[in-house]
Order: sequence, then structure tokens, then C-alpha cells
Amino acid sequence: MQLPVQSQSAIYTEPWEAEAGAEDLVAVARAADLHGFDYIACCEHVAIPRRLAAAMSTVWYDPVATLSFLAAATQRVRLLSHVAVVGLRHPLATAKQYATLDHLSGGRLILGVGAGHVREEFDVLGADFAGRGAVLDETVDALKAALGEEEFPEFAGERFRFSGLGQRPRPAQTPRPPIWVGGSSPAAVRRAAVRGDGWLPQGDPRDRLPGQIEKLRALREAAGVEEPFTVGAIAEPLYVGTPGWDTGRHTLSGAPEALAESLRAYAAMGVRQLQVRFRSRGRDELLDQMAAFATGVAPLLED
Repeated sequence: MQLPVQSQSAIYTEPWEAEAGAEDLVAVARAADLHGFDYIACCEHVAIPRRLAAAMSTVWYDPVATLSFLAAATQRVRLLSHVAVVGLRHPLATAKQYATLDHLSGGRLILGVGAGHVREEFDVLGADFAGRGAVLDETVDALKAALGEEEFPEFAGERFRFSGLGQRPRPAQTPRPPIWVGGSSPAAVRRAAVRGDGWLPQGDPRDRLPGQIEKLRALREAAGVEEPFTVGAIAEPLYVGTPGWDTGRHTLSGAPEALAESLRAYAAMGVRQLQVRFRSRGRDELLDQMAAFATGVAPLLED
């Protein structure tokens, strides 16, 4: 699940999150750890321009700092950047941060990456906004080298070159942490298919997912890529049980059996990891929803 509090876009944030903070993040992360959730996720924006602040808000916790903080409060749950805008910085700087996170967490990192969409962020940091797709392609290739098992990784691309430069600590995972690529545009799907270890779609509705997944498979086959690959999806907002309050017309609610039946449709499409978000009016209700999902719905989704 994507963590609450750490990003507060008007699209999905709950009112109670505006006054929440570190204690709430720790409580949710520990609940995810306790109840068997696969990962907790944190997304990235460096700075939000005034023209977008009303819709996006300016609350975007740094993913490396946040996930490192929560790694120390948990034991098992994996730590996903969903997504890191890695084209904003040199891949060796990104590798240093995320290799350290993987090392300190005992190998729990999933590095989710995306192209980004806020021009002002790129401009103020001196990054290439117009060419961000090509930059991300090369950055993913460079990160594969930099996060591998070699203490002195080597890479030679059009924009980035490095050799003879050692970085320790190395990631705990071997041969390297997985890299999942976010985005649903044709370019993002192609990037995920040929460069990623997994795909993180961005809001594709159910009726669009089968076509996207078929494109992924065709692109991987054409490129001769045979390594394991994780297809993801983001479920509709959920509420386990009868809410008794207006949770919005797009929310899936009801008994565990009904929710499980609905969510199993994702597996039938070929989805292998499903990100969930629960409607709630406060931290306690969110924790109750997580527990209800873990005990009532999740067991009905197992193969």
C-alpha cells in the first residue's frame, strides 16, 4: 500500500492526514508489517510550483529519508519508492542513497522509478525536462550497473559515464534490488517492458489493463527478455464492511467475500501485485481497515 500522510495530493488524501505526522506513519508502517502487507510506498516531488499547489499540495516527504525512518520501525515489509524521479540527479547519487537504504533495511528495497511531470522541478535542479524520457532510459541502465554486486561499477552511456569509482555499502540484495518502472504512457510501458523488473501503472482503469499487459508481454517477447517480471495495478479505493458514511462512488465496499471476488479479477488479467488504499476518517479507522483486509480479504486472494 501507498503510505498516507507522506504525500497529500487532493486526488487521494483524507482530511485527517493534514494534521498527521511521524507517529501516524510509524503506526501504519508497523500495521503493514504486522498484517503481512508486501510493501509500503512513498513517492517523490522535490518542490511544487504555486500553479499546482492547490491540486498537488506541497506535502511530499522525501522517499529515502521516510523509508529509512520506517525501516528502523519495521522488520519484514518491503520499502518501495513509488516513484522516485531519478532523472533529477546523477545515477551514482541515486545509487548511493538507495543502496544504503537496502543495506540498512536488510534487503527490503524496491526501487520504483518514473519520468516526472513537473517542469519547474527539473528547471530549478538543472535537469532536462524535455528529454526526461531518454534520460530515464539511460538512468535505469546506469542504476542496474551501479546497484549491482561490483564495488567499482562501470557504465558508459551518452549522458553518464563512470568507472574506477567505488561505492560501499553495497545493497544487501543480490544481484541487485528490483527496479519497477512507473507510468502508463506508451513510452513508459515500453520502458517497463524492456528495462524494468516490474511495472507500476498510474491509474489505469480495469478495462484498460488487459491491453496494457498484453503490450508488455509482446514488447518483452520481441526484445527477447526472459527474466522474471512483476505486473502491478492500483485497486479502486476500498472499505471493508458497510461504511455508514459517504466513501465516494468509486469506492469498493462490502463484505470480505465480495471484495475478494472483485479483486480476483486483477489476478485473472495477469496482475501479480495489487496496491490498495483504504478510505478512512482517522488513523484508527485506517488501522482497523488494514486489519480487516488482512484477516478477511487477503486470505481469499491467495493462489
